[in-house]
Amino acid sequence: MFRKLSNDELGRISAEEYKSAAKAPLAVVLDNVRSGHNVGSAFRTSDAFRIAKIWLCGICATPPSPEIHKTALGAEFSVAWEHCATAVEAVTRLHEEGWIVVGVEQAEKSTMLQDFKPEAGKRYAFVFGNEVSGVSQEVMDLCDIALEIPQEGTKHSLNVSVSVGIVLWDVFRRII
Repeated sequence: MFRKLSNDELGRISAEEYKSAAKAPLAVVLDNVRSGHNVGSAFRTSDAFRIAKIWLCGICATPPSPEIHKTALGAEFSVAWEHCATAVEAVTRLHEEGWIVVGVEQAEKSTMLQDFKPEAGKRYAFVFGNEVSGVSQEVMDLCDIALEIPQEGTKHSLNVSVSVGIVLWDVFRRII
């Protein structure tokens, strides 16, 4: 028999403690993600893995937003974020700051997620795209790596919030 733990027993840090805690060398860039619920989910997943920052680009909703809050459950208050007019602007700034930019997209010469080997001491920013059109070609042209989540079914894509969870968990477990 397994007794569920209460929230108090989980020993989670507060939003204020989170802000000053060490972060994983990972960032998330959302390229024109139209659903505030998907943005909120990205915040919640980013909080779980102590992601350094989320870049909300283009048409992405920004906090404060009821849609974001519904799925983020307050993670929008702990995870650092910034809005950029375009993902190109965010990627350019990340490159200037020394980040390796990874477009999560089905692309020629992409690296399958299971074959991706993040290097110790490097910082990685993962770009996730619009629910319909994915990461824009203009942004893919600026990426250092194209990373693909293998899929075996009949559909050609995963929901962006699911993709964020898969990639962040996989990379996080490899670097921590």
